[in-house]
Amino acid sequence: MADRGVDLSALPKEVRDQLAELDLELSEGDITQKGYEKKRTKLLVPYIIHTPVEPPPRNDVRPPAPSSSSGHGPPPSSSSRYRERRSRRTHRNGGTRDDRYRSDIHSEAVQAALAKHKEEKMALPMPTKRRSTYVPSPIETRTPPDSSSASEDETSVRRQSSLVIPVPLHNPNAQSLDYWINRTTQGSSTSSSASSTMSHGEPKPQSQNQPQPQYKPQYQPLYKPQYQPHYQPHQEPHAAAVTDMMAHSRIAPSENSAPPPDVTAVALPARGPRVDLPSNATVRGMSRGQSRSSMMETADGVPVNSRVSTKIQQLLNTLKRPKRPPLSEFFTDDSEEIVEVPQPDPNTPKPEGRQIIPVKGEPLGVVSNWPPALQAALARWGATQGKSPALTALDITGKPLYTLTYGKLWSRSVKLAFTLLNKLGTKNEQILKPGDRVALVFPNSDPGMFWVAFYGCLLAEVIPVPIEVPLSRKDAGISQVGFLLGSCGVGLALTSEICLKGLPKTPAGEIMQFKGWPRMKWVITDSKYLTKPSKDWQPHIPTANTDPAYIEYKANKEGTVVGVAVSKVAMLTHCQALTQACNYCEGETLVNVLDFKKDMGLWHGVLTAVMNRIHTISVPYAVMKACPLSWVQRVHIHKARLALVKCRDLHWAMMAHREQRDISLVSLRMLIVADGANPWSVSSCDAFLNVFQSHGLKPEVICPCATSPEAMTVAIRRPGLPGAPLPARAVLSLGGLSHGVIRVNTEDKNSALTVQDVGHVMPGALMCIVKPDGPPQLCKTDEIGEIIINSRAGGTMYYGLPGVTKNTFEVIPVNANGVPIGEIPFVRSGLLGFVGPGSLIFVVGKMEGLLQVSGRRHNADDLVATALAVEPVKTVYRGRIAVFSVTVFYDERVVIVAEQRPDASEEDSFQWMSRVLQAIDSIHQVGLYCLALVPANTLPKTPLGGIHISDTKQFFLEGNLHPCNILMCPHTCVTNLPKPRQKQPVGVGPASVMVGNLVAGKRIAQASGRELGVIEDQDLVRKHQYLAEALQWRAQTDPDHVLYVLLNAKGVAVSTATCVQLHKRAEKIAAALMEKGSINTGENVVLLYTPGIDLIASFYGCLYAGCVPVNVRPPHPQNLAATLPTVRMIIDVSKAACILTTQNLMRILRSKEAAASVNIKTWPTIIDTDDLPRRRPPQIYKPPTAEMIAYLDFSVSTTGMLTGVKISHAAVSALCRSIKLQCELYSSRQIAICLDPYCGLGFVLWCLASVYSGHQSILIPPFELETCLSLWLSTLSQYRVRDTFCSYSVMEFCTKGLGTQTELLKARGVNLSCVRSCVVIAEERPRLALTHSFSKLFKDLGLSTRAVSTAFGSRVNLAVCLQGTTGPDPCTVYVDMKSLRHDRVRLVERGAPQSLPLMESGKILPGVRVIIVNPETRGPLGDSHLGEIWVNSPHNASGYYTIYGEESLQADHFNTKLSFGDPQTLWARTGYLGFVKRTELLDASGDRHDALFVVGSLDETLELRGLRYHPIDIETSVSRAHRSIAESAVFTWTNLLVVVSELCGSEQDALDLVPLITNVVLEEHHLIVGVVVIVDPGVIPINSRGEKQRMHLRDSFLADQLDPIYVAYNM
Repeated sequence: MADRGVDLSALPKEVRDQLAELDLELSEGDITQKGYEKKRTKLLVPYIIHTPVEPPPRNDVRPPAPSSSSGHGPPPSSSSRYRERRSRRTHRNGGTRDDRYRSDIHSEAVQAALAKHKEEKMALPMPTKRRSTYVPSPIETRTPPDSSSASEDETSVRRQSSLVIPVPLHNPNAQSLDYWINRTTQGSSTSSSASSTMSHGEPKPQSQNQPQPQYKPQYQPLYKPQYQPHYQPHQEPHAAAVTDMMAHSRIAPSENSAPPPDVTAVALPARGPRVDLPSNATVRGMSRGQSRSSMMETADGVPVNSRVSTKIQQLLNTLKRPKRPPLSEFFTDDSEEIVEVPQPDPNTPKPEGRQIIPVKGEPLGVVSNWPPALQAALARWGATQGKSPALTALDITGKPLYTLTYGKLWSRSVKLAFTLLNKLGTKNEQILKPGDRVALVFPNSDPGMFWVAFYGCLLAEVIPVPIEVPLSRKDAGISQVGFLLGSCGVGLALTSEICLKGLPKTPAGEIMQFKGWPRMKWVITDSKYLTKPSKDWQPHIPTANTDPAYIEYKANKEGTVVGVAVSKVAMLTHCQALTQACNYCEGETLVNVLDFKKDMGLWHGVLTAVMNRIHTISVPYAVMKACPLSWVQRVHIHKARLALVKCRDLHWAMMAHREQRDISLVSLRMLIVADGANPWSVSSCDAFLNVFQSHGLKPEVICPCATSPEAMTVAIRRPGLPGAPLPARAVLSLGGLSHGVIRVNTEDKNSALTVQDVGHVMPGALMCIVKPDGPPQLCKTDEIGEIIINSRAGGTMYYGLPGVTKNTFEVIPVNANGVPIGEIPFVRSGLLGFVGPGSLIFVVGKMEGLLQVSGRRHNADDLVATALAVEPVKTVYRGRIAVFSVTVFYDERVVIVAEQRPDASEEDSFQWMSRVLQAIDSIHQVGLYCLALVPANTLPKTPLGGIHISDTKQFFLEGNLHPCNILMCPHTCVTNLPKPRQKQPVGVGPASVMVGNLVAGKRIAQASGRELGVIEDQDLVRKHQYLAEALQWRAQTDPDHVLYVLLNAKGVAVSTATCVQLHKRAEKIAAALMEKGSINTGENVVLLYTPGIDLIASFYGCLYAGCVPVNVRPPHPQNLAATLPTVRMIIDVSKAACILTTQNLMRILRSKEAAASVNIKTWPTIIDTDDLPRRRPPQIYKPPTAEMIAYLDFSVSTTGMLTGVKISHAAVSALCRSIKLQCELYSSRQIAICLDPYCGLGFVLWCLASVYSGHQSILIPPFELETCLSLWLSTLSQYRVRDTFCSYSVMEFCTKGLGTQTELLKARGVNLSCVRSCVVIAEERPRLALTHSFSKLFKDLGLSTRAVSTAFGSRVNLAVCLQGTTGPDPCTVYVDMKSLRHDRVRLVERGAPQSLPLMESGKILPGVRVIIVNPETRGPLGDSHLGEIWVNSPHNASGYYTIYGEESLQADHFNTKLSFGDPQTLWARTGYLGFVKRTELLDASGDRHDALFVVGSLDETLELRGLRYHPIDIETSVSRAHRSIAESAVFTWTNLLVVVSELCGSEQDALDLVPLITNVVLEEHHLIVGVVVIVDPGVIPINSRGEKQRMHLRDSFLADQLDPIYVAYNM
């Protein structure tokens, strides 16, 4: 900053005015940060004094952060007055620009940190949001915001950033190696080199692009020698470069491993209103040097990647520590194997002091007239000082409502005690007995009723449990309050009449039963309902003992609410200690702004006040919201001696103080700041003093203190003597703090934390500091630890929870050797701190706000302070920011959630988020995992309006936050990913592998079905040689046997075909082909039919005519644009001479709609087969050899490849025979088929198998299920079908649609006990979850769990496996997913972590042999090894059908030989990975059964970080992440993993999915998701077999055709 050497107060008035004007413009957003800096520097240049920096004198009070409202000395300038007026005006009209919610604490540091990033243009790609979602952004053309407020000056606001990042000007020789490493490996987005360095615990490299600001330690000299930093910060330049490289070990690109893409290195060009992805020309912002445009060059023109990566890789390889051997047993968390553990850094600061000695408070004095119990004090004042005021309550406007005197307080409390003990229940059976627990439910605005209830309970000796008033069933943490009431055994609640009327009621008028609460009786305590005790009744007031007096509730980090029991003697002793420490005198006046139900508000304002006959004025929170100055006015009016406030109240009063000129605070002798341990308390206290010193406030009256529910008051600063020097501040290094040590901040001004002391230990107490985790070992003097207290004035237990109590209330500290230092038990306070000079206590955070990231500790409050200092006025609503951590992938990850102002633009929000990232990275050296903005007022609230952190975290993890903006940065903060795998060159040849297997006694992984057998009878040979002949033979021998029955949606047979009908219809079609189409033998004919008998007849018609049928799925009439081009493509590729189809489809092909997507003038001849003349062909064609092509099978693979394979006549008859044997199909059998008949095994079963085997096929077109879901299942039941074949889409349809209707189906008489086998036909890994849920759901309808099985086929062989009627049931194994990624199979037990269940893909068909082969060496592999499945069988396809005769390229797919072992056999490569495992089961021949397990298609696998991933595994995890994810698909794009998820919930859930998807993929697959795309249901394309078309999806995504709801780019 330009004002480093400038004393602002000494500047001329007009310069100060101009500066204030500038500040105003900046905060209003009228000027950019950069413009502001420029103008400010210009103004200050003449006044900069260049003096050597000296350490400040002792007891230097750090001036507050300069803000417009706290200028020193002279009165504020007119512009700042104008600002005050404005802020005041806005308070009244709904707080449009609420200055009350700003944090000035880090603003200078944050500005400096952001200035560091200023030269580097902001390059985070903005997420894309569908316009309909949420508030439309006012700015139509969005540009990615840069890291400063705008570009160099206001005129070029929309200037595009250039490709080469400008070299920062302050650094003339910046082209050094480490400069570029920083730039390329980290990018300019979110972190300087610091983030990763610090997260590895290495020293911060002094790289040249980070000038080290000078620092002044602001500490008393006597403190200094103890805490000298123990390493020299200035390293050799060479060493700096090396550590810098080490810092990026996780992010260094290397040649052969896939580096995570740099989504940050270069700014994206400005974006139009609705483009979520740049076109090919501009994929710069995304890739890491793969595309030309993102190749960054150094000064001498060498591409960065090539020059640096190999060196870094070599360096890393030498640094990597050998992995531990894998753990032998299962079910232990194998994080050691997986996680990359950062090397401990030798330069990490370590504590060096001696072991701390417990600190003793002054002795607790004995005063003769101290009461024996607190109730005795009340009795005394009630009798002797009855007229003396005890409490004044204010109404909502801040005016006094009533004053309760000590006399009234006493008489009403006695009345209540009498009523509680004698008037609830019958005379003999009273509900309450002394010692019972009673809930106190009173609103914040009614202290009087609460006081009476509290003291009434003490007098009746029942134990009060004050809780908040429940407002609705959905209150944040309401069920946890129920847990508290349950653990304390509370069954009765006291409340006021007004409060009871306001409680939520059921329609019947009874008080609602709150979630998790025990049954409660409600008692009204208003005076009119109480009974006056009889003359002789007196409350029993025993001397204070160790029985519980009251229970104070406390919510811990996880949100559980527990009750801290305070004994009667502890309550009394605590009041005495406070009286002594604060020097309370009888009859003083105290203004209390705190909650009187617990903590300081209760201890000072209710208990100690009564002990000392103090007059308390209670200012409720509602008044503070309306009039922030009300408490100051009360102090002035009542000449109060004491005030009890929080920093928030100081801040608010300061913001509003111009409304009152004549306020005097001269009467105050003590201003107790309850949250004086907060990181922002220093600046609040300073600024408040600054403003109100002129109103008589004395500096020494400000008394910060530290408290916790368990230890009660830990320390409080005693009021100082007038004029005495103020205690010193500690200026600590945040870096040191994160390692748990105290270091005076010397080198980097931005990462300093200034803390004020909270005074001395309480009278009569003993304090130690112990390590926060592990055994309670005493800390060293320069170490941060948890404060523990031994005192009679503390909590005694968590009521009803003895287990948790022991760890907190009975701690015995141990020394470095683990030996206990004494007998006395201490209580854990939950506060982190240290003992400073003069035994002053400093608190730096709370245990519950502790975030442990990569072995370093950060304090949630510090992060909130930094985020608040990033000028949030335009973005964050009322400063509402929550910080917490979630555990993802073996480490805590920091999440920040803030409420966004309703009027904030998308641009501002994104800008703010990216600046918070930079600020936190620079100041705290920790990467943020997720930053989310939610709509204003939607975060769960605590009773006083703060944010309920544990509920917010719960919502985040459940996906219920509904953010409107989100930024995930896993790339910067996840530093413990396993190292990318380096593919080792294969040094072992296939022969050695085979020999090795033999030596190890392992069999080669191969398996075969049973023999096909020889057909003896010549007649049968003729019949089965060609299908066409088989049909003719059947038409002659058994003409009326029904082969096919086609059902409609009602289950009615709409058409049937007997053998002779089918034969005659085929003849007609053959005749038409020869006449109309003038087709020559061997030409290709396209069949275009909906599923039915026409399709079958046309197929045989083609065979009769001697042409080659090509079966094509017809275009969808409602979606011609998407489906017709595929039809056109197959027609063109297959060079079809003619199309056979129906009239309807012919019309569609020639329609106007069709003309929009294809050229309809160039269709081949179209023959409509609906009404053909009765002609017979002159002769029926008979192929000369069985090797001739019978038909072409075209299919679109999941990778989007259109492939047609040639199937010969020999293959057709071999396949049909194989299926006949496997499934035992005869003429007397019936099967039901419900799948698409267009390719693969589906087509074979639909059209070919019945003609060959003679069984009857009941055909159910899958589209009919859309009209009648239960059609397939009721058909199975009605026809008593034993064998049925379906597709995954049909099974999924039934599971999702009929899952809830099994009872209804049962009532309709659907019974599936007849089904012996239900086979899913597929070309993929069996979908185990789906088949299991199908079996489970329909078990009630009699479906046998053994019935469901799967088949497996591929392009080279349409049917490799098919579960037949005989043979063992399919078996399931569990494989370790980590080993699968390394192309290995490791079998594990069911339920082992990271295990994947795989089901055998059916039995291998007769005549089929499979072998598992290493795809690279082509050598055979051993049993249970993962490799490519090769197949040898008489029904292999003959080859790919291509028009340019490029068979040579793919010849090896069909006829390939092993490189070793059995070099003669010809195999076909399926392109699928799998393994064979010999099982204990026996097959039909009595041998042990070999099971084939299919893992997935090789083409589909994703290579990421050198590992092989199967998309389905990642998709399964993603689909489990949130109930609103209907379906998901993944693909890679420039080494980025892209996840597309279909959202089936409302659009406001869209952004909830982003962190959940990122978490689950990181947790289960150790991958960082690069882009998350949320789309509407049905967007992910699926082919006829129900398989996802991932490459189509990828192309649509890149061409921006998905119309996504939201696209998030994870940084």
